[in-house]
Amino acid sequence: MIGIQSKWRYLFMFLGIQLVVMALLSREGYQKRVSYFIRIFRKPDVTGLSGRNHTALGIAGGDVYANLSHLSRRHGHGDVMPYCPKTSPLIGGPIHVSFPSGLTLAEVQRKNPLVVRGGRYRPPDCEARHRTAIIIPHRHREHHLKFLLYYLHPFLQRQQLNYGIYVIHQAGNYTFNRAKLMNVGFREAMKEEDWDCLFFHDVDLIPEDDRNTYVCDSNPKHAAIDMDKFGYKLPYKMYFGGVSALTPLHYLKMNGFPNNYWGWGGEDDDIGVRVTLGGMYITRPSVKVGRYRMIKHKLDKGNDVNPKRFNMLAKTRQTWKSDGMNTAEYETISRQYMPLYTNITVNIGTEAGLHPPPAKAGVKEPGGGPAKGPAKGPAKGPAKGPAKTSARLKEAHTEKKSTQ
Repeated sequence: MIGIQSKWRYLFMFLGIQLVVMALLSREGYQKRVSYFIRIFRKPDVTGLSGRNHTALGIAGGDVYANLSHLSRRHGHGDVMPYCPKTSPLIGGPIHVSFPSGLTLAEVQRKNPLVVRGGRYRPPDCEARHRTAIIIPHRHREHHLKFLLYYLHPFLQRQQLNYGIYVIHQAGNYTFNRAKLMNVGFREAMKEEDWDCLFFHDVDLIPEDDRNTYVCDSNPKHAAIDMDKFGYKLPYKMYFGGVSALTPLHYLKMNGFPNNYWGWGGEDDDIGVRVTLGGMYITRPSVKVGRYRMIKHKLDKGNDVNPKRFNMLAKTRQTWKSDGMNTAEYETISRQYMPLYTNITVNIGTEAGLHPPPAKAGVKEPGGGPAKGPAKGPAKGPAKGPAKTSARLKEAHTEKKSTQ
């Protein structure tokens, strides 16, 4: 009888311990810490990475700055250095991402001593095989920018890239135009160096795995395929937003990006359609490495949802050759070589043009700009196909907007 009571007592104790563990795991902060330590002790995924320094993988431990402390300042320009390995031995895999309060740009600069004026970097002990420019469309997002720089600099250094970071800042208060700023970024970055790859990067997306290499493929690459805001899955097949990569040749084939998407939404899908129209297709990294965490925020003031986006998408086949890199007008207001990036402030005008006429009394544009002049008609001829695509994208956009 005593033995049976003892068994019941142990059973109730076991069930009680399980309930306590489940309650602790349900708390978000505790769950994050547990997943962090699991990543540290989990066996790294080395599929397709033969020849890598496995010790380096073990050292990473989720800290993006691991493996970089031993790097010394680069040699003199006259020194002949070997090419960097095809696969960097500094790559560590999954990265622990958090957003601590109190982070400053001064702290980011202190942790990246090899980054030089203008946000430029070259590996100190080997000749980089790839030259990558990062283009960041920006306005009033300084808080997000410091977190992106905190993670992106060591992320790129671990890949042994020759890279530069360009922040393209839209001047004024008129409605934000992400795609036009990316056109500006391409042109301004290529003025400084013959980059062989350009990554167009939203300021609020942090990469979570450095095996997602920031180099271009033979076709345009969509890098941000698994975002936490979408439950780490691709929202729809044609999605091309967040982080994407083009070579200069890719950019020319698709006539760059559209200039007429003012406000939130539509431009990334227009760009995806341009890839196809340019005779190319979208490539993506594996779902294991193309992971990104978004810095949560509300829709920005001056970046309201674009109500015209679906109608515009339906006409992409008509307009892509007449609206793009060949029609991008802007004025450079300033170019500042900051310690961690090159800041280029530009005037990109309004829907009415670069220098619109004064608004009539009592008439204002939705974005706070002057009255719009007569519309310039797109290339003539009926659209061949995008109408159905636009309907599918409209449904996907509704879902995407609800995650913002």
